[in-house]
Amino acid sequence: MSFVSEFKSFAMKGNVVDMAVGIIIGVAFGKIVASLVRDVIMPPIGVLVGGVNFSELVYIIQEAQGEAVAVAINYGLFIQSIVDFLIVAFAIFMTVKVMNSLKKKEEVAPVVPAKPSTEVVLLTEIRDLLKR
Repeated sequence: MSFVSEFKSFAMKGNVVDMAVGIIIGVAFGKIVASLVRDVIMPPIGVLVGGVNFSELVYIIQEAQGEAVAVAINYGLFIQSIVDFLIVAFAIFMTVKVMNSLKKKEEVAPVVPAKPSTEVVLLTEIRDLLKR
């Protein structure tokens, strides 16, 4: 088997394709959540804490000198990233929780015992008669 055909069989397996689709959807979901946090959630929070724009919250370690840019810690962006993470983690948690509950419902389906064959029924009756 050639390298190309081996790679093709590997790449076309269901799990690999499913994983690729999941990663693509996850990246798109991450961008949506980042926009939600940056553009919808953080501005009202900033207003509630006194008109703060979180993207501008920085701690300057060294001022800009000449052509050298300032060295700063962007803790406002870090706070936004934490909120992003919490929203994505909560969404994943809820998705897994729903999937697990659906999986449990499938497993709990009542198991009906198989009806014994006519030979087994007759042999059981003969055994019971012999015991008497």
